[in-house]
This record gives sequence, C-alpha cells and structure tokens, in this order.
Amino acid sequence: MGDESLNDAVEAAEEIVAEANANADADAGFDAGADAPGEVDERSDVERERDEYLGTLQRLQADFENYRKRVARQADDAATRAAGDLVAKLLPVLDAFDLAVAHFTAADTEEGIALAQARGLTLDTLAKEGLERIDEVGVLFDPTVHDAVAHDEGDGESQVVEEVLRAGYRWKGAVLRPAMVRVKG
Repeated sequence: MGDESLNDAVEAAEEIVAEANANADADAGFDAGADAPGEVDERSDVERERDEYLGTLQRLQADFENYRKRVARQADDAATRAAGDLVAKLLPVLDAFDLAVAHFTAADTEEGIALAQARGLTLDTLAKEGLERIDEVGVLFDPTVHDAVAHDEGDGESQVVEEVLRAGYRWKGAVLRPAMVRVKG
C-alpha cells in the first residue's frame, strides 16, 4: 500500500499544482494551452476596442440627449414668440376696447355694460396666459416701461407718472409696448 498511496499522493499534488497554475494564468489573462503573449495582445486589443466603442456610445447618447433638450427648448421658445406676436397684434383691439369703455362710461346702457364685460373677459384670459397691463398712475417714471410724451413741472426731483394716455403691456416679463404717459416732476 505504500507505493500506490505515494504515487496517488504525487499525482494528486501534481493535479493541484497544475490547477493552481491554470487559475493563476487565467487570472493574469493567460491560457495555459495557448501562446501567452500573443493572446494577451489580442485580448488587450479586443478590450481596448470594446472600451472605445463603449465611450463612443456614451458620447453619442449624451449628444442625443443634449440635442433632444435643445430641440424642446427651441420649440418652447418658438411657441412663446408666436404667442407674443399674436398678442402684439391684439393690442390695437385692446386699445379700442379701452376707448369704447371710456366713451360708454357716462351712459349706463346695456351695450356699455356688455362691452365692459367683453373687455374684462379678454384681459383676464390674456392675463392668465402671461399678459400684464402697464397703467399705474403715481409710480416712478421708468423709461424701460414708460414712454413720456408730455412733461409737467413738479415740486420734487423724482419724476412720477401723472397720467396714462395709452396703456402699455408686458408679455411674460418682456415689454411688448411701453405705456404712453404724462410725467410730472
């Protein structure tokens, strides 16, 4: 039993060593049965190519996401500009409403009441979409929102809006038309 068990132990040890070497070579990127340096170069080339493709794909995905966001932003900007252009074309209609309401203020007729209601509905609807009316009296003169067409002497150094001759409008924060005002001061 001594020689057989010794031979069996030697064979088992050789198998363990061979398996350990194979595992070490596999961990290091070698195949025990192949030409080790050539395969390492081939694997590193394949891995490098894979990494390049992955990087290219990631850049392409990021570029597409940026493109999608840019197109959405441009579409929103175009819609806002188009709506602003439409509202600018409606300003003479709003002016006509203002003049008609001022004319019918003295007479308490059904037409005057209906006209005032139509004007109010139109202004409320446009205000909900982003239109702001500039028609405050007694505020400091601001040349970015007021157009002074008359000037009265005043007692202070600051210029104050004394009368609004024609209302101005802002659309979503941008001035569509400055208010035509008489300034005092």
